[in-house]
Amino acid sequence: MKIERTKNAVRNIAFDGMLKMLNLIFPFILRSIMLNCLGVQYLGLNGLFRSVFYFLNLAELGVGSAMVFSMYKPIVEDDTESICAMLGLYRTFYRAIGLFIAVIGLGLTPFLRKLISGDIPPDMNLYVLYFMNLGSTVLTYWLFAYKRSLLDAHQRTDIVSKISLGIQLVEYVLKIPALIIFRSYYIFLAIHLLAQIAINILTAVRVTQMYPQYTPRGHLPKEKVLDIVRRVRDLFTSKFSSVVLNFSDTLVISAFMGLTALALYQNYYCVIAALRTFMDVIIMACIAGIGNSLITESEEKNYYDLIRITMLFGWMMGVGSAMLLCLYQPFMQIWMGEESMLAFNYVICFAIYFYAMGMNKIINMFKDAAGIWRKDRLRPLTAALVNLGLNLATVQWLGLYGVLLSSVISIVAVQIPWLFHNLFQEVFPRKYLGEYVRFFCGLVAVALLSCAGAWLLCSFFHPDVWAALVLNACVSFLVTNLFFFAFYGRNKLFKESIRQFKHVLLRRKTA
Repeated sequence: MKIERTKNAVRNIAFDGMLKMLNLIFPFILRSIMLNCLGVQYLGLNGLFRSVFYFLNLAELGVGSAMVFSMYKPIVEDDTESICAMLGLYRTFYRAIGLFIAVIGLGLTPFLRKLISGDIPPDMNLYVLYFMNLGSTVLTYWLFAYKRSLLDAHQRTDIVSKISLGIQLVEYVLKIPALIIFRSYYIFLAIHLLAQIAINILTAVRVTQMYPQYTPRGHLPKEKVLDIVRRVRDLFTSKFSSVVLNFSDTLVISAFMGLTALALYQNYYCVIAALRTFMDVIIMACIAGIGNSLITESEEKNYYDLIRITMLFGWMMGVGSAMLLCLYQPFMQIWMGEESMLAFNYVICFAIYFYAMGMNKIINMFKDAAGIWRKDRLRPLTAALVNLGLNLATVQWLGLYGVLLSSVISIVAVQIPWLFHNLFQEVFPRKYLGEYVRFFCGLVAVALLSCAGAWLLCSFFHPDVWAALVLNACVSFLVTNLFFFAFYGRNKLFKESIRQFKHVLLRRKTA
């Protein structure tokens, strides 16, 4: 079967982009409404439930990717019988995952209250809300979830995006009166549950209409099943780290500091999450080209591509971190109010965390493009355990500082050095390792200087909050760019990085 790759890619990017924008804008609006209508504890509770079920969803990590990868060849060969057998296997996988989540979720019920330090709202039944969330997660796997793999493998994820876009828009519109008029978190969750069911059912109906020849039947050879299981295992360990790094913080804060502290933390964190979404779009635009270059070009050429792309992203991360440092507080004051703001010391920690996370993503992008997941499988697992261990060790005497610093340490001390080692052992000539580390550290130093310079200059001005938002944005953007151009403006690679960035943007516009 021939797949129209370019046409499908354009559709996927367009509708996925619209869905991402929807899921960026409305959560900010809903957090504001929930804070004003239900209170800060409900805001923290909502974040806690999301994190608990994100952890339970660890069971799925790797399964979806392994499914799609295994389908590529039989789709090209029009091997209907193999695809049907795979669908049967995937249906079994997803039913087992749903059952696993249901059993573990029920098993966690007696410990649920221990995940929350301090009081909970008196008008709230914690267990009813928990079971509503659990039901939403389990039904996601039991209601034809395996059929989505056909859309992913045929490069038609735009179908899911279109359905999700329509259903989630209705969901968000209904959630607003549920909070403002009824002031009911129960109705809020019920709307979410119904929306998830509708997305799954409508997606399954559309898949059946598009691919009626594919139904779960038959069996795969034992060797093929074992190959899929091995691939799931390797992908699981590579993805495990991001889940723990992003969401163990939530569980630790709730268990040791309470729902109010968790809500304040997540107000700041969701700004970083929004920026990370845009970063991921840029990375996805680059990764296919990098993968092709690693195969077709020389080691030296690929190494200098690494330098150029690292410089480009290092520059972007430096500008982004400086703007976070200078804009966080006026933005939070406008969005959530002065009573919901953290001290500026926390802003410094969030900015450092954002920068460390972004620089780690740059190197990780080359690892993914090179496909060295098996060689790299122990790194994310180790980093995840280090982060969780440091969280538990420091939260009781450093509070939120301990949680944020634990994440930074796990990235800076474990993830990045280990990625350096793996890349320069498996992908690039080892003789360049020392040179690259010095170059990388130089970028970090310039970023630190530019952030400090931008903050010092912004601190001289004391306008009202709206003026501060605009003024600090302009000052931090200009100052950091001036620093980078002062240090690297004459550098040939810096000029090539800018040209490469323009090329990527133009290629996305004309794709």
